[in-house]
Amino acid sequence: MRHVQTGQAALALLEVEHFDAIVLDLVLSEGSALTVADFAQFSQPAANVVFVTDTTFFSDGSIFALCANARAFVETATPPDDLAAIVHHYAQAASRAYAALRSQGWGSQG
Repeated sequence: MRHVQTGQAALALLEVEHFDAIVLDLVLSEGSALTVADFAQFSQPAANVVFVTDTTFFSDGSIFALCANARAFVETATPPDDLAAIVHHYAQAASRAYAALRSQGWGSQG
């Protein structure tokens, strides 16, 4: 697990590390959460994003139309054990998806 505070730091981490699940605050101190989610979709297509927020923005569910890799949208105040269970579920799903992609030659050199 890695923790960063800005969009730029998240993008840099996505360039060098593999993630099965990403917990992403919709309101970052700097940068755009949607940019981070979009880059994750491009660079790690099986990674699942769990958005957290303390705002009502996107509470209509439109985040799922904007971000193909969005899997959950929860309040920042979600109990840690509940958030961990959600992340665990989607990390397992991503792990299976990565295995399927690798078996088809995705990510191999040459």
